[in-house]
Amino acid sequence: MFYGLNKLIKKVLPKRLFYRALLIVAAPIILLQIIISIVFFDSLWIKTNKGMTRALVGEIKFFVDAYENEEYEKDNLILLFKEHYNFNVRFQPFGNLPEIEKERWFSPMDRTLRRELKTKFSEYWFDTTSYKDLIKLNIKYLNGYFEFFIPKDRVTNTSARLFALWITFPAFLLIIIALIFLKNQTRPIINLAKASERFGRGEEIEEFRPSGALEIRQAGFEFERMRKRILRHLNQRSEMLSGISHDLRTPLTRMKLQLAFVKDEKITKKLSDDVEEMEKMLNEYLQFASSTSSEKTINFNISNLIISSIKKYNEERIHLNIEKEIFFDGRKNLINRCMDNLINNALKYSDKIRVSVSKISKNIIISIDDNGPGIPLRERENVLKPFYKINKGRGDSKSSVGLGLSISSDVVRSHGGKIILSDSDLGGLKVKISLPF
Repeated sequence: MFYGLNKLIKKVLPKRLFYRALLIVAAPIILLQIIISIVFFDSLWIKTNKGMTRALVGEIKFFVDAYENEEYEKDNLILLFKEHYNFNVRFQPFGNLPEIEKERWFSPMDRTLRRELKTKFSEYWFDTTSYKDLIKLNIKYLNGYFEFFIPKDRVTNTSARLFALWITFPAFLLIIIALIFLKNQTRPIINLAKASERFGRGEEIEEFRPSGALEIRQAGFEFERMRKRILRHLNQRSEMLSGISHDLRTPLTRMKLQLAFVKDEKITKKLSDDVEEMEKMLNEYLQFASSTSSEKTINFNISNLIISSIKKYNEERIHLNIEKEIFFDGRKNLINRCMDNLINNALKYSDKIRVSVSKISKNIIISIDDNGPGIPLRERENVLKPFYKINKGRGDSKSSVGLGLSISSDVVRSHGGKIILSDSDLGGLKVKISLPF
């Protein structure tokens, strides 16, 4: 029961911190205003109006009784009541009271007036809406009726609206002030979240300056320290791989020169193949090291980039299904390298490839399908790890060190996207990339 209630409260509550804090501030103020209004309505409005209405009905009853008395002259009595009691009276000798169309039960004035009139008169009719400042009241008398026009301030307290304004205006003023302060307090958290998102996508950001409350500043300082440690680690990894790869090129070059002087063609062929394989491996190491390059983010047409990347292969095996004019904010060279790796991989193991690019909701979806041998389900997570190779079911892999899919995965994730490997309807592997824009 408590779990279900807790779950319901979580669904109803706003998700963002700003609105939750606003609710914490505004809810007590609004609740206090409602309580004050109810107390005021009960103690001041209803009780005061009840007393004023009872006095008015008493005056009307006194007028009717005096009118029945033959000692008083009727016209003088009407003028007397007009001067001293501030309401106009007309006697209609013939006629019936209008029918009551609909009682306004929600009006305190109508309810109080109806309640007091019932105690004094058997037949009556009144209208509080036709005139702005007057109440029209008809009282049955003999074959006709009295028609009273009474000012509304005789039954309502004129200071009530002013009092209601004074208790409502400060509440709204406090909520507006709270909005301004809460906006200033949540802005540092939003800035920290944006900086974290940009850093997570691999974008270059300037030194983050924490601001706001002490706890938010502490979180900002810790984020900045973490960012610097991660950048230092990535630079060390890239420099190490680049240094090793460059250092190994020198002995490889010497080996090539020495092979040129070897006369035995069989030995030369075998050693040349090994040297070429090592060169390909070194190139992949360098490519992996540069997959975290500090290239700047730009806005470019990703559809044209993929089309131009595919055209250079001049392959009839590749079929395109691409929406044009799809723009994306990212690092163009890294996206191009990612696509090259995936297309090379597909061309290596299949003879039919389909590349499709579309825009769905707030994501760019890139799919590469082939009819090759595919990748077993249990290996699909492993092939995205660096230096992992499958020795069966994907052909000869001697010239590969298992970095192609890993580089592509790093590029996609550095842009805040996802890469998913699944079965293709062509019978082979389907690589699906989702990039947010």
